Amino acid sequence: MVQQVDVERIIKAVREILIAIGEDPEREGLQKTPLRVALMYQELFEGLDLDPARHLETNFTETYDEIVILRDIPFNSMCEHHLMPFEGKAHVAYLPAGRVVGISKLARVVDEYAHRPQVQERLTSQVADVIMKTIEPKGVAVVIQATHTCMTCRGIKKPGSLMMTSAVRGRFRSDARTRGEIMALLHQ
Repeated sequence: MVQQVDVERIIKAVREILIAIGEDPEREGLQKTPLRVALMYQELFEGLDLDPARHLETNFTETYDEIVILRDIPFNSMCEHHLMPFEGKAHVAYLPAGRVVGISKLARVVDEYAHRPQVQERLTSQVADVIMKTIEPKGVAVVIQATHTCMTCRGIKKPGSLMMTSAVRGRFRSDARTRGEIMALLHQ
């Protein structure tokens, strides 16, 4: 079920913000801005009421017991501290224990967790945890790299900076050799 945001309430709030910064919301270029912002928020936060685990419920019995990796999954999200975008790439790997999922399902999981007010650290853990819980692999590793506009456009203003986070579960966490192998593969 997709969340139904209160579009009218957002429109009123954005009009108030425009007035508060000294703008005229009736100016030609701003007349439709409150509606545009409301529709943008509806799209950017569509993951709030969705359960990403549902994508992993369709999985298949498979005897494959080597690492499965999906790299360079593009995503965008909104920093919950400033409501500014951050975007980057997620890399997801798992070590099957008799079950595999369609790779598009991994990308869908990343997207749905990303489409809510978020911090990168939580996003990384949520993706790893839902894969571990739902398909019960021997191990999961998630690495996310992203650029945060709350750091590049405002505040410290450091364009080009890249934040990296990782979450490892199961054998990828408990076996140093396996963790080293997966991290080498994810960072190629």
